[in-house]
Amino acid sequence: MISLVFETDEMRPIKAWCTHDEVHVTLADGRSIGTPLWWYPFLTTLNQTQLNDIELMHEGIWWPAVDEGISVKSMFLGKKAPGAKPPSVAAE
Repeated sequence: MISLVFETDEMRPIKAWCTHDEVHVTLADGRSIGTPLWWYPFLTTLNQTQLNDIELMHEGIWWPAVDEGISVKSMFLGKKAPGAKPPSVAAE
């Protein structure tokens, strides 16, 4: 049986940051990925300084202010955190 490991050293995050509406990660192999901030409800209470106080881990990123993190794998697979709801779209 062949087992494929999703996480590799090339997928290790080397840089991470947040804008007002997205989480961004640059990987060791040069790829970048961004996901909507609303995918992670546990981040909604953080200010911009706290959002960018990120610890890099081998398989993902961690926010000490909320003691929560996300994996690079979940970002690639489009897995949202429990309770994630898209922001309301204002009627035109």
